[in-house]
Amino acid sequence: MKHRLPGSFLLFLFILIQGGVVFATNLPTITILPDKGFYQPGETVHITVRASTGMTIQAQISFLTDILATINAPITQGEAVFTWTPPLDVPRGYGVSVAVYDEAGAVIAMQTSAFDVLNRWIDAPRYGFLSDFSPARRTDTPTVEWMLQHHINGVQFYDWQYRWEDLLPETDRFDDGLGRPQSMTTIRRLIDALHAHSIAAMPYTAIYGASTAFYRQHPTWGLFDARHEVYDFGDNSFIAIMNPAPGSPWNQHLLGEYADVLNHTPFDGIHIDQYGSPKNGYDNDGNYIDLADVMPQFINQTAVLVQEYRGSSGVTLFNCVGNWPIDTVAPSDEDAAYIEVWSPNDSYLDLGRIVTNAEKLGNGKPVIIPAYIPPAQEINWRLANSVILASGGTHLETGEPESMLADPYFPLFGKLTPEQQPIFRRYYDFQVRYENVLSTTTTVGSDDLHRAVDLGTIRTRGITARDRVVPVVRSGDAFDTFNLINFIGVDQTNWNVAASSAPTPLTDVVVHITVSRPVAAVWVASPDAEATMNPASLAYTVVDGILQFTLPGLDYWSMIVVEYADGN
Repeated sequence: MKHRLPGSFLLFLFILIQGGVVFATNLPTITILPDKGFYQPGETVHITVRASTGMTIQAQISFLTDILATINAPITQGEAVFTWTPPLDVPRGYGVSVAVYDEAGAVIAMQTSAFDVLNRWIDAPRYGFLSDFSPARRTDTPTVEWMLQHHINGVQFYDWQYRWEDLLPETDRFDDGLGRPQSMTTIRRLIDALHAHSIAAMPYTAIYGASTAFYRQHPTWGLFDARHEVYDFGDNSFIAIMNPAPGSPWNQHLLGEYADVLNHTPFDGIHIDQYGSPKNGYDNDGNYIDLADVMPQFINQTAVLVQEYRGSSGVTLFNCVGNWPIDTVAPSDEDAAYIEVWSPNDSYLDLGRIVTNAEKLGNGKPVIIPAYIPPAQEINWRLANSVILASGGTHLETGEPESMLADPYFPLFGKLTPEQQPIFRRYYDFQVRYENVLSTTTTVGSDDLHRAVDLGTIRTRGITARDRVVPVVRSGDAFDTFNLINFIGVDQTNWNVAASSAPTPLTDVVVHITVSRPVAAVWVASPDAEATMNPASLAYTVVDGILQFTLPGLDYWSMIVVEYADGN
């Protein structure tokens, strides 16, 4: 994996931002919009750049450290548009660096973005959500643009259905099971709007949830406790828990509902939820039901149905609430591991362990983590995103414009402030741009590689993340990616408890890494600032198997890639 590092253009932009150049206060605002959530091999990429001022743009497209194209375009009525056709290689993430020039030809601002080329969206999912399907909704354009800006390529339609047991309504307008006004016209319009930009639409369903009214009509279909009382869920027990075991009446009923949805809507698969409890029970005849065994069987039945109606493009997902039952579900026919994280998995380190464990159990399947953090807790979501992405996973947290999921009931999402939005966006640009060294062509690094990192007096080892820099290593054929996540000075090492102190910024960190292969290059990038999104080469030495270099700075997360000379 040999690449040349960015030339004078990116170096100039780095100096421009980092080196103290002062611009006028009327800096242009820039929005970069790829026209699709992802691209398939052979498709041409169309990118729109919106700038509040300026005459022209220059865009550079890169793959890791290689600059592949430089494109100039005029700004007309606040917009510049350019196109580029990527190579056919998949999976492949690309960086986009845009400079805005004034009339005198001087750079007045810059911003980065990204896009990727995949066979299927689920190969590198950026899963988002929608939760408002009311007849009055008229926010299709800003919704899609928010998703494109963040490279969302799959969307969960949360609580879109008429009832948990009766998914499609008989009329266009209806109230859902919680009394919210909904419209199938709105739902279909949103699906079409997403499809126009290669964003998949997934319908939320629950594996065993039914209204209590439905259960009363079918009292033998429930899942019962030892006293033969049906399990229930929610305030006032408005949902009854049904028995989803293969061959059961509820099993056949729900699969029939899935077939109805796939036959009569353009949804791209099925998203299956559970509630985390109960974990077992009894059918009406007193037979023991272990849901850890039943759930993967139900997933496989659903996957067959999705394949029948959607072919190879269809996707089946299942929620392992609290990371249960990941051991049996990850090897099933689901297309990615989707894990809603709850206590006792409270620490930031738990997030990384959950990702890598699921990846191993699923034989390399992508991992999607819903972990609900209010947007006001910026330190928490920056550290959580750093750990999840550095571990090779993705974080379900946005979809509705300016949103961040703050609650398991998605309509209760929070709103990012204008100041937070650029920080938030960079995590999405970063995971797409560097997916080839973070996720898609990597596996978790060995324990020896994690122990190989030595920062001198800065702690890298410990049971918790407190007051140390945590190394998270991913490995590819010709490289290792050493992610350094900074918890020095952070007062709280649980992701679900508000932190009040951000990481203490570190400068000139001397890094030693034990290596057993000849080193060809060392480079660094970080989502912490716009200037560090582009890769920068690091000078290094190797003496007696010890790689040494100096990391100029470490704020939240720095990604260091070590390329080897003996790689293919």
